[in-house]
Amino acid sequence: MAEVKRVTTPLIDEVVEGLRIGDKLLITGVIYTGRDAAHKRLIELIEGGEKLPFEIKGQIIYYVGPSPAKPGQPIGSAGPTTSGRMDAYSPKLIERGLKGMIGKGMRSQEVKDAMVKYKVVYLGATGGAAALIAKSIKKAEVIAYEDLGPEAIRRLEVEDFPVIVINDIYGGDLYQEGEAKYRRQ
Repeated sequence: MAEVKRVTTPLIDEVVEGLRIGDKLLITGVIYTGRDAAHKRLIELIEGGEKLPFEIKGQIIYYVGPSPAKPGQPIGSAGPTTSGRMDAYSPKLIERGLKGMIGKGMRSQEVKDAMVKYKVVYLGATGGAAALIAKSIKKAEVIAYEDLGPEAIRRLEVEDFPVIVINDIYGGDLYQEGEAKYRRQ
């Protein structure tokens, strides 16, 4: 069984350089949420020369629109959404210092090229395990775009948040590797 690596946020180049596709990670620290509507607004801020609602350098964005929290819980079900919807926006955020993205599904070549150039990883969260994932979220607060409801940007404090490295800074792609391996068999 592969060793599970523990990482803390914010991410730094030295940590990202040690990650390879297929690595299982447990993230502890702060991550931010955001889906396409929030990403569109972030890009509008960048293009307008305005400040982002959080310091993006070294951060991870989790593509999620969580369900409402039950009493006594910081967040409801929090499973990943399809990452491709953020592909039009991701390269500009990567250029600004974003170090990690969490979601599900494949990324465009433009996003993968930006990840290699700027040393960024794409991490997969398990779809269908939303309730389980939510257990690793200890605190959640809306920090921007409250009008977007579940798609508002949230600051999450996480402990042992489980992910797997899908794309690394060396051009590795776990999806492509898996397909190639399956075709050989």
